[in-house]
Amino acid sequence: MKTQLKSLVSAALLATGLTFTATASQAADREFLNVSYDATREFYDEFNKSFGAYWKKRTGIDVNFKQSHGGSGKQARSVVDGLKGDVVTLALANDIEEIVRSGQIQPGWQKEFPHNSAPYTSTIVFMVRKGNPKGIKDWKDLTKPGVEIITPNPKTGGLPRWVYLSAWGYAEKQPGGSKAKAQEFVGKLYKNVKVMDSAARASMTTFAERNIGDVLLTWENEALVTQKTLGKNKFDIVYPSLTILTEPSVAIVDRTVDKNGNKWLAKGYINYLYSPLGQDMAARHFYRPRNEKVLAKYSSQFPKIKTFTIDEVFGGWANAQKTHFVNGAIFDQIYNSKR
Repeated sequence: MKTQLKSLVSAALLATGLTFTATASQAADREFLNVSYDATREFYDEFNKSFGAYWKKRTGIDVNFKQSHGGSGKQARSVVDGLKGDVVTLALANDIEEIVRSGQIQPGWQKEFPHNSAPYTSTIVFMVRKGNPKGIKDWKDLTKPGVEIITPNPKTGGLPRWVYLSAWGYAEKQPGGSKAKAQEFVGKLYKNVKVMDSAARASMTTFAERNIGDVLLTWENEALVTQKTLGKNKFDIVYPSLTILTEPSVAIVDRTVDKNGNKWLAKGYINYLYSPLGQDMAARHFYRPRNEKVLAKYSSQFPKIKTFTIDEVFGGWANAQKTHFVNGAIFDQIYNSKR
């Protein structure tokens, strides 16, 4: 393991074109904050311990890792409002763009790391009660009378925006589909939403622990974790015929690391996400790794699915945010009409 850790940190540092030598001033213990979204708590708890071990091995520096979790949109606004994160690992690129607009992250951050700075992916699935008593098999079944849906609020979290866009893209891509038909379909779906929590983990609690609702619209990784921890005898996972490729994004908060001297630490931290060990940890926590060899190793837990991208249907996050989620946009129109 020590040899593996040494080779991994070397690979991580070489990926940045940097070498690292601890100096007397640098050898002091450091604090490091990862501002993340709701569903990553357990993953980054393990990741921080692993990364801390090989950073100590390489540099002699002990790092006190801290984590902050919540709805992705709220987390981005917290950084804008002064939360001193060293890195952000958020649910979608547009939340990081909000921090860019505040001047704390430099434009072009998506080109700093591979795959547009999205080291792993996920998708949207349906979690239903064991035996699927409502017979929910695809998006169209969510609009049937009597189906109670649990999903968070797209105004506050990253997951629910992916959910909304996944439903919209499904409808628009059906034979004879159009934007008007998609809006009508999504409107019908949200009329069946029983509880709209502020973030993904709260919705999971509502559905799995409070036993409210017939179906939870959630991340694939959240559904798999819950099924594993609470038992396959309680829940089934339904993969719709078409869903969206979700790409959680990561970035260094330039203003913070420039001030506290954590720039190289932050680069090593994110590069470690792309290392074989980091990718394997992601897969163990049910995120789909980018590394093809690691993905093949875990192929039995990740069914093949048909997906579309946000660029393909919506022209990217900036356009999707403006069209659907800013105040007065289509989601507000849909939500206000259902009340």
